[in-house]
Amino acid sequence: MSQVTRLGRFSRFAPLLVAVGSVGAVVPLSAGPAAAAAPVTLSPAPPPVRDEDRPAGGDHLTVTVRNAGDGADGTYEVDCHPSRGSHPDAGGACAVVDRNTRWGTDAFAPVPKDSVCTMQYGGPATAHVTGTWAGRPVDTRFDRSNGCQIGRWDRLVPLLPRLGSSEVLKPQAGSPPAPLRRFVADAPAP
Repeated sequence: MSQVTRLGRFSRFAPLLVAVGSVGAVVPLSAGPAAAAAPVTLSPAPPPVRDEDRPAGGDHLTVTVRNAGDGADGTYEVDCHPSRGSHPDAGGACAVVDRNTRWGTDAFAPVPKDSVCTMQYGGPATAHVTGTWAGRPVDTRFDRSNGCQIGRWDRLVPLLPRLGSSEVLKPQAGSPPAPLRRFVADAPAP
């Protein structure tokens, strides 16, 4: 009863019982250690979608890519579980979307409006993805207009084509690093 005395002027509410749910389960209210006895562990991310939870018809996506260059433009069909379709890497496309799929989140979610993104331009490429994934309709667009959008695009490669921003540019043999070239060319010869 030491718990009741700690409640002070609210001690009269200690024996209060509350009905929970429609079946009338009764739970005593207590500020004692019994409420804190079961530790709660939080997982960093929800589990991936299980194959048995997927719809019977499977997952189907249509990917339309424009202005990507190098033969990447076009419309591709992807069916997953099992992987097949007109996409050049249907197995890889299905695998990358599987890796980004978690219960309670949208694998194709847009960048949040309040995001702070780097001011870099990844080119004019755009993509439109439609279809069904994990039993949910998909209708989303991708571009490479800033760092957040580039990151969103790159997370779904090879569903979307790999484009130049992910590659590291290497200077030619014997030339100074790119930031110094401008100044070295203007410098007088020793």
